[in-house]
Amino acid sequence: MKILVMAPHADDEVLGMGGTIAKMVDEGHEVIVAVLTGHGEEPHPLWPRENWDTIRHECCEAQAILGCGPPLFRELPAACLDIAPSHEVNRVISDLLVEIDPCEVYIPFAFDLHKDHGAIAYGVSVATRPYLDSARGIRRVLAYETLSETHLAPPFLAPAFQPNVYINISTTIERKLDAMRAYASQIQANNLPRSIAALRALATFRGTHIGVDAAEGFVLLGEYQR
Repeated sequence: MKILVMAPHADDEVLGMGGTIAKMVDEGHEVIVAVLTGHGEEPHPLWPRENWDTIRHECCEAQAILGCGPPLFRELPAACLDIAPSHEVNRVISDLLVEIDPCEVYIPFAFDLHKDHGAIAYGVSVATRPYLDSARGIRRVLAYETLSETHLAPPFLAPAFQPNVYINISTTIERKLDAMRAYASQIQANNLPRSIAALRALATFRGTHIGVDAAEGFVLLGEYQR
């Protein structure tokens, strides 16, 4: 089975589902990670282009640890998708889905605090409408949680992330943590969300939902049995 993981930024894929990626690879599935934002084609208002050289190198190392092939990189301007024309974001996503033709698609949660996450989730929703001919190969679409973004929206103003799919990652949690360690420029101290301690704690907590040592939680957005 071919599985596409869409990450707004490099490290979101490990934070959200690094253990699941490693498990799917071990099970013989082809997992493709696509990082959709970068410097962009125009001068970026916040960061120089060379900033992405470091994190993209780290991303390649992280995917190798998880067992994936090289990630795909796109150039939507990071931290600017709230002002980018939606048709441009949607086109990048649609083209990627046509190129990969996945059976399953994993995306960020639409109501994450970071607006890049929301824009990409919206674009995937548009491109994966189940009646479209271009989406007929897609069987499932799921959203993952990203500790530094998913639980920060003001309460009652946006839907909370409430997982209804859990995947046991007891055998791959250590590879997830090793992949996060590859992101030396992004990892945080253990009292902060993008940290080894926080990722282990979340995996332990999600594991208690299904009675295992470690798990990752997802929201099932659509399942299509044609």
